[in-house]
Amino acid sequence: MAGSTLSYPTLPPGSTILVTGANGLIASHVVDQLLAAGYNVRATVRNPAKCTWMKPLFASRHPSRQLEVVQVSDFGATGVWEEAVRGVAGVAAVAGGAPLMVEDIDKQLEEELPWNEALLRAAKNEPSVKAFVFTSSAWAAWTPDPTKKVQLTEWSYNEHAVQVVRSDISAKEKGIMPYMAFKTLLEQKIWAWIEKEKPSFTFNTILPDTVIGECLDPKNQGVPSTSGMVKWLFDGINLEVFDQLPAQWHVDTRDAGLLYVAALITPGVDRERLFGFSDRYSWSRVGQILKKLYPQKDMPTLEENGWDQTDVPNKRAEELLRGLGQSGWTTLEESVKACAKSFMQL
Repeated sequence: MAGSTLSYPTLPPGSTILVTGANGLIASHVVDQLLAAGYNVRATVRNPAKCTWMKPLFASRHPSRQLEVVQVSDFGATGVWEEAVRGVAGVAAVAGGAPLMVEDIDKQLEEELPWNEALLRAAKNEPSVKAFVFTSSAWAAWTPDPTKKVQLTEWSYNEHAVQVVRSDISAKEKGIMPYMAFKTLLEQKIWAWIEKEKPSFTFNTILPDTVIGECLDPKNQGVPSTSGMVKWLFDGINLEVFDQLPAQWHVDTRDAGLLYVAALITPGVDRERLFGFSDRYSWSRVGQILKKLYPQKDMPTLEENGWDQTDVPNKRAEELLRGLGQSGWTTLEESVKACAKSFMQL
């Protein structure tokens, strides 16, 4: 995207936007799309010494824009967010601290909620901040189950996961439900803070599902997060993991990055939950696409485990992508192709 296509964006081009956890898969695409749209970026990372690839990469892609990399290694440190938000026009809060296997959701909330509220409070108290986007999760809305036909609304929450985690069943039976429950409760508490504090900036949450797509710098960044699982399948490793993951939706990495930009700069977008759901997928279908792309490669064939039937409210997010010049959501085949192109560079 060569500059924003909006006539009167909420944030004027040339403004600086804070992106937290900027070296991650989604956040790096947020940085990329913001720079492409004509904004400058202040990027927080835990360890700048491990992120020296960022400045050369983005300078080569967007030579007229500015990227500032700052260290925030302790999210709960006193005053760290006040310094980070100083002078920025918007905040894309992408960083998270919870592992996939959450053992105690209440303890995890005690650790993560305070620093998220501290970031929100710092943004509220910084006059320059006009827009804020918070990263939630698709799993905060529902538990994927391809055997069920479910209709989600913008304000659906995964109360089922919370009920399961609060029940007396074993940890093995709960599986990754604690993570889903944690994401549900965290987002609800963040919205409660917004309702109570009533900050003047626009506020929206983004709920990305499984992230698959291009990795901007695989040689330095690796192929992180769920995009890395596409490479697992290509390499025929960790196959037991795929049996535990039901068919659901994916979001393309570039779609995700552009959606954050849209949520930050599109006039009238405020107090909304935006569903980052590009296309349905199953890992079996991902394997079929890889086999079509690389027919000479000997790859395992996964058993098909159904196809998602959920009716999801992703039209609003697609509308916002179209508002920035994109034709619509990226297909699963396009995302897998872009992901494979990335890891073939390794």
